[in-house]
Amino acid sequence: MLGCCLAIFAYAQPQGGAGRLTQAPILDGKIRSDTVWANLVPLSGFTQVQPSEGLAASEQTDIFVGFTQDMLYVGIVCYDTNPDRIIVSNSRRDADLSIEDSIQFVIDPYQGEQDGFLFGTNAAGIEFDAQLKSTHTARFRETGFDQNWDAVWDVATHRGPFGWSAEFAIPFKSLRYGTGKEQDWNFNFQRIIRHKNEIAYWSPIPVQFSLNRLSLAGEVTGIEVPSFRNLKLTPYVLSKTARGGVTEADEDDSEFGVDVKYSLTSSLTLDLTYNTDFAQVEVDQQQVNLDRFSLFFPEKRPFFLENAGQFSVGVPGQTELFFSRRIGIGPSGEQLPIDAGVRLSGKIGDSTNIGLLHMRSEAVRGVAPVTDFSVLRIKEEFENRSSLGLMMVNKDSDLGDNQTYALDGQLGVGEKTLISAFVAKTETSGIKDDDHAFRVGAGRDGESWTFNGAYEEVGDGFNPEVGFLARKGYRNVTLFGSRRIRFGQKSPFLEMVPHVNYQGYWDFDGYYESGRVHLDHSMIWKSGAQIHAAVNFTHEGIKTPFEIARGVVVDAGEYDHEELSVFSWTDSSDPLNVGMNFVYGGFFGGDRFSASPFVNYRVGETFSARFSLNHNDVKLPNGDFKVNLSQLRLSYSFTPKISIQAFVQHNDRDDLLATNLRFSWLQSANSGLFIVYNETDDDRRSPGRPRREFIIKYSHIFDV
Repeated sequence: MLGCCLAIFAYAQPQGGAGRLTQAPILDGKIRSDTVWANLVPLSGFTQVQPSEGLAASEQTDIFVGFTQDMLYVGIVCYDTNPDRIIVSNSRRDADLSIEDSIQFVIDPYQGEQDGFLFGTNAAGIEFDAQLKSTHTARFRETGFDQNWDAVWDVATHRGPFGWSAEFAIPFKSLRYGTGKEQDWNFNFQRIIRHKNEIAYWSPIPVQFSLNRLSLAGEVTGIEVPSFRNLKLTPYVLSKTARGGVTEADEDDSEFGVDVKYSLTSSLTLDLTYNTDFAQVEVDQQQVNLDRFSLFFPEKRPFFLENAGQFSVGVPGQTELFFSRRIGIGPSGEQLPIDAGVRLSGKIGDSTNIGLLHMRSEAVRGVAPVTDFSVLRIKEEFENRSSLGLMMVNKDSDLGDNQTYALDGQLGVGEKTLISAFVAKTETSGIKDDDHAFRVGAGRDGESWTFNGAYEEVGDGFNPEVGFLARKGYRNVTLFGSRRIRFGQKSPFLEMVPHVNYQGYWDFDGYYESGRVHLDHSMIWKSGAQIHAAVNFTHEGIKTPFEIARGVVVDAGEYDHEELSVFSWTDSSDPLNVGMNFVYGGFFGGDRFSASPFVNYRVGETFSARFSLNHNDVKLPNGDFKVNLSQLRLSYSFTPKISIQAFVQHNDRDDLLATNLRFSWLQSANSGLFIVYNETDDDRRSPGRPRREFIIKYSHIFDV
């Protein structure tokens, strides 16, 4: 095992060249018969990371990188000696490519090793894209994918006796890059041969890392880029009808709005939005809260998701110093109209990241006044994943103003170690003390051993009103350690990963509020099946009683318990695959049994269904209760750009049934025709008066 890993580190990062194409290829995926590609030298020589780390890939993959005046072309030929076994699972944009035969590649135009672009497809020709941006994670700071970024580009695929091939046509206008006519960019390519459960890279990557490790990418030289000013207009028209609900207010409305994207330079973009609307966005996935802390619901609105990593400081889902869902969404989840907004984001030079965002939401009587939100973010990147940044956030309304100030940074030590930290302060009328927060963490990812830890402190008066805090007024210690053990080529097992995690929270009086020791043993088969068995030792210190369910109160006191947890699922590439999460143990002086089964079913690449159930049976000293949250997702894709989806949720604790139906006919990126139907049956707040909404929205991108 150690020998394989050392061998990977001994490999030089590969290098290849791009070539100017005499004419644009016919975008049909048929690379081998198109003479346009004939004069280019292919990039090849992929190396496995799974199942046999360090060995050459079992199948040949040829990569061709070419360009014309306005377009970057990437041609990929994936040879396969068993083409009838190629697995195609999805035909929806941005669907999960990990469960099927696929190709993905990253581009780092600045060669800064911290941000870039991801593109991918499967044999069905879906479009998958994402941005790579350094963002905080719960463990430590590392580069992550923002899958919600959508660019304008095209791909076509072809299948034959040789295997399958794909042609990507990516406008230079959809990318960001530095100055200079001829440039060298970093690339890496990942191929998944799913019927062999094989993952291979063009530029070898050790097992503890993934495609997002830009510092291990190879280099493609000789790319000639244009100088341009990119202007895109995306107007929309919308018609909406709504009936019933809590207020029984009827609503008939027609709206018009527009988004404008203008590239000031090849690396700096100005975005403007007027009368911003997000009617096409899928509804939130409901959650069950069996504690006293806030639940986190991720951002889904496209305008806020683009370049979101540039504004990220903190720990996602725990301590986010800027959280865009505070803009245009009321305290009870109601949508607030957004008048307009502006965002400036990108790079100045090759290493200075800048982000500026200003938004204004309209007043809604009884809910919120007119409110202005502003964010300034500057970050300087250094070698080896290191950076130093600052952020300022401001909220201004008739109810008062609020500011957040933060400094953050990270330091890469070698290829495996990363140290990160942030310190922040807020200013709020009436709050003068304990308005600080800071965190310092470090992690080391080795071939076999992984360790990380962090210390965090959030004051009682820390109040980022345009951020997210799961809790406040605490000191937190987090520790994690794991061991990766790989099996031989003949074993049906890929690896096992025993690991231990500890999290502890204390208030500023030294009171032990929460603690959890997690002892886990994970076993992963080469087929993709997994099982995770864990024992948890938990502690909860309750100073103030709280209502956990209707009529059931958890008394003040200290509660120490043990619980057993088992999480497993079968091979996700199978048309029918199932899984189960099972938890049983002590809970606030009583017992809890939790079972969360799920079933996925797929017919080819066109139809998929997923049913999941979260069942909790809780028995406490002050009463017993049960909670069932069931969810059903259905999706049918007529083509990679035309699909219909249904999402139905039922929460029996709140007597709530929510239905979301969406038809989308995409033209490019996130524009096109959307037809949306929402129905919410809330038998607690509006019995017999379901809220029904019907929305038609059309948007189109004009490339001026």
